[in-house]
Amino acid sequence: MIEKILIANRGEIALRIQRACREMGIQSVAVHSIADADAMHVRLADESICIGPPPARESYLNTHAIISAATISNADAIHPGYGFLSENADFAAMVEEHDIAFIGPSPDHIRLMGDKIAAKKAVADVGIPILPGSDGEVTSLVDAQEIAMETGYPILIKAAAGGGGRGMKVAEDPAGLEEAYQFARTEAELAFGNDAIYIEKFLSQPRHIEVQVLADGHGNVVHLGERDCSLQRRHQKVLEEAPSPALNQTQRDAIGETVTQAVKAIGYKSAGTIEFLFEDGEFYFIEMNTRLQVEHPVTEMICGIDLVREMIRVAGGAPLGFKQSDIRFHGHAIECRINAEDPRTFNPSPGRIGDYHAPGGLGVRVDSGLYSGYAVPPYYDSMIAKLIVHATNRNECLMRLRRALEEFVIDGISTSIPLHQGLIGAPDFINGDYDIHWLETFVAELPGD
Repeated sequence: MIEKILIANRGEIALRIQRACREMGIQSVAVHSIADADAMHVRLADESICIGPPPARESYLNTHAIISAATISNADAIHPGYGFLSENADFAAMVEEHDIAFIGPSPDHIRLMGDKIAAKKAVADVGIPILPGSDGEVTSLVDAQEIAMETGYPILIKAAAGGGGRGMKVAEDPAGLEEAYQFARTEAELAFGNDAIYIEKFLSQPRHIEVQVLADGHGNVVHLGERDCSLQRRHQKVLEEAPSPALNQTQRDAIGETVTQAVKAIGYKSAGTIEFLFEDGEFYFIEMNTRLQVEHPVTEMICGIDLVREMIRVAGGAPLGFKQSDIRFHGHAIECRINAEDPRTFNPSPGRIGDYHAPGGLGVRVDSGLYSGYAVPPYYDSMIAKLIVHATNRNECLMRLRRALEEFVIDGISTSIPLHQGLIGAPDFINGDYDIHWLETFVAELPGD
């Protein structure tokens, strides 16, 4: 049984994990950089340990410091949250080598799904549909030209070790292939230290649909429905909703069953998310995220299951406490990622928070570590809060979200709240008629100062 968890993360996700720990009667240990000494996740933890200077590579990515903190505090488990070390297979292995439970999947599964080429092959072998393209790594421009001709333009060149939209380039036609090929390989090498790339058919107007799964070590696997994450800027998600307004019940049941059987076939354990592009009624695998997702609250709101709690239980050896037939979905949920950045230029806006007021009321949830007087540091991701709203249907959810955004006060810095207020009032969004390129066009058409 797990009695003390070290949380190898910061900000709202560290608080989210702490809350689950407290409700389960488990002690929590916060780690923090010097810059985060006054952060809320540090203030509310049962114990806290400073692990280094402000830069992430010297603190939150410092594996030796984190393992030392776990050893010193006698923590028997580590939860990595998302980002940082959450999908680092070597770190997960290091944790287990020190007889500490890693709250997540096995290092082997993290490593497998971290290699996009290997992941694509693995899921295809267990029945998940994939995009047409190369069978594996593309090692020469000549090979790229041949595959592109077979696949048909436009094509997307992607980094095998990629993520976050880096190492990706579209070639619209043969004339643009060489430049796209060289760009993708160079960016992949710079971003990931690995220039391996592969090719997929480029879809012009797809949705980004992902399916949440939970699996234990006893052969039980369930899916918790889908999320629509199509509102993206530069391949970074901005707003997510569940269920997707683009799917009918037959489609969501079919993809849920496909994913469940595939996850069971590969022997996966813990929470995970399989991401798809969806166009013209067809699903195509993108990747599997072997961790808790930023947008997990929209799933929790519609199914009433605490994903962090289940991850902890599974890591402690317990079976899932429910079957697929026990899961009931209720209503609609939307999450807005609130970033410390200019809503028009998207330039980062760190600084000290003045007045702060979080919205409330029925069906409103705010996951954030902000408080009046807190200084948002410039060293980390700009997301400072998540506003999650739930209602009985999508229309009511939109009305509630509009009201909650109007109530949300974060003074002293610029935030993306005005961007969200604008996009949820756009007719296309209200009608659910958008794809992964829609937000870029919406932002480009915003009036200037």
